[in-house]
Amino acid sequence: MAVMARLQAWQKGVMRCMAIALVALLTLMTGESPVLAQTAAEVVATPLGERSFVAMAVEQVGDAVVRIDTETTVVRETPDLFFDDPFFRGFMGPNGFPSYPQQELLRGQGSGFIISAAGDILTNSHVVDGADRVTVTLKDGRSYEGIVEGQDSVTDLAVVKIEAGDEPLPIAQLGNSDSVKVGDWAIAVGNPLGLDNTVTLGIISTLKRSSASVGIPDKRLDFIQTDAAINPGNSGGPLLNQTGAVIGINTAIRADAMGIGFAIPINKAKEIKDQLVAGESIAHPYLGVQIATLTPDIARRNNEDPNAGVLIPEVAGVLVIRVIPNTPAAEAGLRRGDVVLEIDGEAISSADVLQRQVENSTVGQTLNLKIKRGDQIERLAVITAELDSSE
Repeated sequence: MAVMARLQAWQKGVMRCMAIALVALLTLMTGESPVLAQTAAEVVATPLGERSFVAMAVEQVGDAVVRIDTETTVVRETPDLFFDDPFFRGFMGPNGFPSYPQQELLRGQGSGFIISAAGDILTNSHVVDGADRVTVTLKDGRSYEGIVEGQDSVTDLAVVKIEAGDEPLPIAQLGNSDSVKVGDWAIAVGNPLGLDNTVTLGIISTLKRSSASVGIPDKRLDFIQTDAAINPGNSGGPLLNQTGAVIGINTAIRADAMGIGFAIPINKAKEIKDQLVAGESIAHPYLGVQIATLTPDIARRNNEDPNAGVLIPEVAGVLVIRVIPNTPAAEAGLRRGDVVLEIDGEAISSADVLQRQVENSTVGQTLNLKIKRGDQIERLAVITAELDSSE
C-alpha cells in the first residue's frame, strides 16, 4: 500500500509539473495567462480515472447530434449501346443514335443537431440540397423522415424538420460565437466518412476567415477556423466550446485540407434560423462587381509591368476587376479599374471589408462610394439589389 501511495504521489507530481510547463508555454506564446492555459493545466493534471471536460461537453450535446442521409434521383440521357455497335452505325444516318433516359440514385450523408423540441434540425445547405428524400437518425437509433423547411445556399445553412410525436428530443445548447477567442478549445462532433458519433478535439485557430480566402467566393461567410479534424460527413454537425455549447456549424469544404477545418459561426445561424423554419428566403444585397484588395505596392508592380493592360491608382483600397452587366454597380457607373476608397464615409481597406459592408446593408439601400478613377476622385451612389442565389 505504501508503494502504491508513493507511486500515485509521484504520478500527480509529474502531471502537475507538466501542467505548469504548459501554462508557461501558453503564457509565453500569448503574452498573458489566459483561461485556456488554466483549463489546459487542469486537463493535464486530471488524475487518471476522472472524466475530462471534453467528455462532459460531449455528454451535454451528443444525443442531439444526428446523422442525415439523403437520396437524390438523377436522370441522364444515355445512348443505347446496341446502336453504338459499328454494324448498326451506318443505318442511323447523320442524326446519330437515339438516347434513352436513365435514372441514377445518388446517396449522401452529413450531420446536424436538434435545436428545438419541435424537431427542428440545423445543418448545412449543401448536405440536403436537391435531395428527394432525407432520413434523420438519432444517436439512440431512432429514425425519421426529414423535411427541408428552408435553406440558404449563400450562407450554406438549412433547417430540417422531423416529427417525433410525443417522443422527447434532446436539444443542443446554442452558445455565442462572438465571445470565441483564438486559442479556445474546439470540439467537433459528427459522422465523418460514415463513422457515426465521432468526436475530435482542437483549438480555435483563427476567426473571421473569409469564404473567398478559403476558395468559395460564392458564399458570404466569415468562418471559424480550427485544427479539430473536420471531414466529409462532419458537415452540418456542431463545433462546441469547452462547456458543451454550440459555437459553430462544421463545414467540410476543402478536400485538400489537412489539419484545417472550418465552421460557420452559430450567431450567423441564429440570425436566420427562424426565417428558415418558416420557409422564407433570405435576402442578400449585392452590387455586381468582382473585386480584389489593392495596396500601393501591388499597384506599383502592375504599373511597372510593360505588359499590364491597365494602369492602376497607387493607393490602398479595393480594385474593381469586373463590373457585371445589368447590375447595381453597372447602373451606378462603376468601371473596371476603379478603386473603392470609402463606403458611407468609412475607409475600405480590403475586399473582405467591402463585402462585409454590403452584406450588412439591406436590399434597396443606397451606398455612397468614394472611388479613385485614374487621377480623379469621384463619388457614386449605388442602390443594392437582391442577389439571386439560384444563379
